[in-house]
Amino acid sequence: MSEPANAAGNGVALASRIQQLLLPKTPPVCSWGCIGVMNRMATALGGDYFDFISMPDGREVVFIGDVTGHDIQSSVVMSLVYGFLHHCALTVDDPLTMVSQLNRFLVRFADHGTELDHHFSSTLFLGIIDPASLRLEYVNAGHVPPLVLRRNSLHRLASTSPPVGFFAEAEVATGCFGLERGDRLLLYTDGILDASNVTETFGAERLDAFLTATGGSYTRFMDELAAALRDFGAGDPPDDDCSAIVIDI
Repeated sequence: MSEPANAAGNGVALASRIQQLLLPKTPPVCSWGCIGVMNRMATALGGDYFDFISMPDGREVVFIGDVTGHDIQSSVVMSLVYGFLHHCALTVDDPLTMVSQLNRFLVRFADHGTELDHHFSSTLFLGIIDPASLRLEYVNAGHVPPLVLRRNSLHRLASTSPPVGFFAEAEVATGCFGLERGDRLLLYTDGILDASNVTETFGAERLDAFLTATGGSYTRFMDELAAALRDFGAGDPPDDDCSAIVIDI
């Protein structure tokens, strides 16, 4: 391998290590719930991101998003989004303001070059859970709808705004959902739905059926979700980044 190719490979490897440093190593320990995560990248660098931020008043921010693409450019934008949300959480305490500010931040970057503007966009679900009331206030910016399993019923947290980074003055709205003890909340990226065995994709119906049928602990749930994708015949590594968060209330 030539010296420039070696240098490029080393650069990607280093960027991948830095990206992995951004993602949480373990979910937070909460008195009100148990949290498990799964993250499988299509390549060394990806566009999926997620994290948890504990707020001074005891509420918990949880977010998951998917930047356009899954390569070097998506990892750069993912890092921008990730850093901005962490900074924003220091001074802002509601999801509407957080997502609105992030949208304006990305649009300003996109304006720097029209040939690259489509890279500065992302779907995003950002919610804040109040442990006292179990009230979840959220913005779903064009992201695949998280699912709440309550006994045998499924509830979808539908989109409340367009993806961030597309429109300078996006119409961003909040949604609210009252969680209850015993609920299972699943957040995920579209790489799970789009996982393919060549002839068909895993799809929303299979995910719904899997969530409804799979009991047990949150750690077992994540292991079985990964196994379900393998049994379906999805690629390993996947064709698109696959990330998921499960929260048992």
